[in-house]
Amino acid sequence: MSVLHKLIPHIQQKGLRATLKKAWKHYVFSHEELLWMERDLVSPVPPHKLTPYPPLRLETITAQNTVAFTRHFGERVKTMTELARDGHTGHMYLDEKGDAVGFIWGTVRAYHDRHYYGCRFPVKEGEFFEFALEEIRAYWGTLLSLDLQLNLWKSMQARGCNKVVDVCEAHNIRALKMHIRMGYNEQGRIMNIYKLFGRWRLHRETRYTGSRLDALRKPKHKPVTAPVA
Repeated sequence: MSVLHKLIPHIQQKGLRATLKKAWKHYVFSHEELLWMERDLVSPVPPHKLTPYPPLRLETITAQNTVAFTRHFGERVKTMTELARDGHTGHMYLDEKGDAVGFIWGTVRAYHDRHYYGCRFPVKEGEFFEFALEEIRAYWGTLLSLDLQLNLWKSMQARGCNKVVDVCEAHNIRALKMHIRMGYNEQGRIMNIYKLFGRWRLHRETRYTGSRLDALRKPKHKPVTAPVA
């Protein structure tokens, strides 16, 4: 009955078909494709139309200051604390009230994601794995997403890294466009995550040719030339 009570409001809002599809993915079977991306740490970021944001304070995340996530990311406080204790590098931006409005993480060693995907992401020498970039909606479309990454890249470059790698959900169009905007390249690899009966997770890596991002790129317009007289 508890499952039914959870589904009724969703049926009323989204309809029966959408609800059954969501229930199947949550309770029976789901397949997530994560595209591997990479980028060097010195090439300039391509031109963009991101807007400025109000003054914020950058802080390194520690196990002692994760209370800053309480207001906007209350359900993440425990996870943020565990990531800091595990020795990963995290940056957060705080507003004038001391509340975190955006954050990002990176690690120079293989990352076992026990909080979300449940699989291991390997990291080669000279690389670092970037994960969990997030900001509150009020900062979408601003320079915050760029600054979060650039400052993390600078920090990891000081530790001897020359490349950033990460994964992006194939259905997350907003995140894919962000990777295009930041000048990432596809590796041609996919980490496939399978979830069975809402409990068991399996994963395997596959490869692909061509590009999964080209369809999202804005077409380049040819320069307009005056007609020849």
